[in-house]
Amino acid sequence: MSKNSNFEEQMQKLEEIVAELEKGELNLDDSVAKFEEGIKISKECNKTLQEAEKKINILVSKDGEMAEEPFTTEE
Repeated sequence: MSKNSNFEEQMQKLEEIVAELEKGELNLDDSVAKFEEGIKISKECNKTLQEAEKKINILVSKDGEMAEEPFTTEE
């Protein structure tokens, strides 16, 4: 996948790879190649999501005023 592909295109390609693998019609070499491609795309999607998460801010109420804080999933 090229760097210019958007997240939705990457997810679509990943879904297509999963469907091909689930059919079980590929030979071993092709299955391994598809699996490796799927892992690569999955890592790219994960990176995209992590970058998006860093950009997301949430609004919180502090002392009666609204303020922005970075979104974090850590508690």
